[in-house]
Amino acid sequence: MLSKSKFIQGMQCPKMLWLAEHKPEILEKANDAHGELDDKMQEGKEVGQLAQKLFPSGVEVAYNADTAQMVARTQELLKQGVKTIYEATFEYQGIFIKVDILQVESDGVVLNEVKSSTSAFKDTKAKPPKEAYLWDLAVQYYVLQGLGYNIKVVYLICLNNTYTRQGALDLEKLFLKNDFLEFVKDFQAQMPEHLEGMRQTLENPQEPDTDIGAHCNKPHECSAKHYCWEKQRGIVGHEHIFAIANLKFSSKVMKWYKDKKIFFKDLKEKDIQDLTDNQRVQVECALNGKAHTDQKEINKFLKTIRYPVYHLDFETYKPAIPPFDGTKPHGQIPFQYSIHIDYGDGKLEHREFLAECGTDGRLELAQRLVADIPSGACVLAYHAQFEKGRLEELAQLFQTAHPDLSKALLAISANIIDLEIPFSKKHYYTPSMHGSSSIKEVLPALVPDFERAYKDLELVHKGTEAMAIYAKMPSMPKAEQDKYKKALLEYCKLDTLAMVKVLEVLRGV
Repeated sequence: MLSKSKFIQGMQCPKMLWLAEHKPEILEKANDAHGELDDKMQEGKEVGQLAQKLFPSGVEVAYNADTAQMVARTQELLKQGVKTIYEATFEYQGIFIKVDILQVESDGVVLNEVKSSTSAFKDTKAKPPKEAYLWDLAVQYYVLQGLGYNIKVVYLICLNNTYTRQGALDLEKLFLKNDFLEFVKDFQAQMPEHLEGMRQTLENPQEPDTDIGAHCNKPHECSAKHYCWEKQRGIVGHEHIFAIANLKFSSKVMKWYKDKKIFFKDLKEKDIQDLTDNQRVQVECALNGKAHTDQKEINKFLKTIRYPVYHLDFETYKPAIPPFDGTKPHGQIPFQYSIHIDYGDGKLEHREFLAECGTDGRLELAQRLVADIPSGACVLAYHAQFEKGRLEELAQLFQTAHPDLSKALLAISANIIDLEIPFSKKHYYTPSMHGSSSIKEVLPALVPDFERAYKDLELVHKGTEAMAIYAKMPSMPKAEQDKYKKALLEYCKLDTLAMVKVLEVLRGV
């Protein structure tokens, strides 16, 4: 059978479809070890279940590993006259689909597909959502039409990114639904050719000879990328054309690839000169193995810093369903911060806050923060737009009820200096930064011991783990919660200590 998910895989890349069927272990190897993929699937399930409340009195087709049983149960419900079916399951020409919410009316059916994303509904009247969503709807339409159903409407239901929760969830405002029937109809002429191609791919014992390209990352990064890129083509490390910052799969890069100019060493001088200044620094430093420094610009940056310096880092989580007043779908909710105060004479002081899990800790976080950072203090953050954004959101949240707090938060935001600037602008660059100004690349390049420090942490080693763990903590036993609290505090503390060390190295350049 060709499932809906396999169809979407095949539309992205026939080789990924073939590997999923014939060499699934290759894709399984790439599944993330920290459960982030599982978390995303659980999030989608929770959003789907909430959306069902827009269509009350429905009956759900229970999951069964035997898909034929689900198809039979759907037909049974239809014969019983059930008007709303959740996870309605159909099979046509070996294609198996589940419709999130099927509404049965006297003159046809309404198809509803639920996504936990908000991205689909940005100016939908002017343009359709991303193509992968349309293909998702198109294969459902194809099956239902093939079985003789009259499809009246094809709704894509997504979260409304303009909705702000106040009190109980307003489902009518939380969700947006748009009819994409006409878009989906336009896809139908192409369906037989695509489906036949996928059948041939799956039946062929030989692996497809699909070359790499933009489809490796779009609409999702392929979990077979390590296999196609590294094992089959030897594209490893960070000195290849696809690693050049901000080039991705541009026409320039694909032309080089076609001409066998795959690694930096293969590029001609003219090729390198056609790059931007920052890209040229990346390539030339990799080729000569030397660091690049612009002492004048570094000194100019350092002169903007006043001691004592307050190194600040937030941790946030972004639940799909807004949990508190003043929150939006997938909105960033700060729950933790770390501050390292550097007095410039070797003395360091650390302050921190972690909200009680399962509670709205934003007010206490904001109050503690303005108590920990005095008015007019010089604040340093790495990729400061993130911290500025959270501070401005908090200031807006408390503008009416706590105006003085709101002003203090905005004052902190106004005094933030971005420690990433010397690295993003390539005023200081080493080959081991691999073209990136991310702290995860800059830190081990400047302070090699800290790469080990993150690996040696218990339970939490990166921001996405902190985000996922904090969201799960309310359901943990008390002893486990305490263990994770300690881990979160240690992780965030290391983030700001890392900034102290980066600044020390920058001063010594």
